[in-house]
Amino acid sequence: MSYYFAIVGTQDSPLFEYEFGTSKQGGDGQPRFSEQARHMNQFIVHSSLDIVEEVQWGGGQMYLKCVDKFFNNYVSCFVTGGNVKFLLLHQPTTPVPTASTRSSTSIGANPTSPQTEEAIKSFMLEVYENWVKTIMSPFYRVNMEVRSPMFRQRVTAAGRKYL
Repeated sequence: MSYYFAIVGTQDSPLFEYEFGTSKQGGDGQPRFSEQARHMNQFIVHSSLDIVEEVQWGGGQMYLKCVDKFFNNYVSCFVTGGNVKFLLLHQPTTPVPTASTRSSTSIGANPTSPQTEEAIKSFMLEVYENWVKTIMSPFYRVNMEVRSPMFRQRVTAAGRKYL
């Protein structure tokens, strides 16, 4: 499965972007987006912001699960207390049959399965912990792009660990 992770600020501008692939089940951690899909990732994630803003006030939870689907791309969201959105676009390696009643245990096989949702939630919580540590820096200003190599390494480590 390929992933595109973006942190979107309160003014809907990207603060952090990262592409990676699955490291589970023999994956090498490299994203498998086609060149055309790679250009669409940002558009897909940002187009889901309208849905996120509708859903975020409904349940009062920070992790909103899978909020949008665009063809074979799924968008999951985590909203911080400061209204910063963590958006994860995940694309299964093969198209998911919608008529199937069985749920596969493979994280990459079914992007809406409970196992996948739990793995994404754990990833988001770990990134959130690192996000809080990053924005606590006296040099960070609200809605400033995050360029810290340490933060990128920690997001990479969380991706390898959970996804």
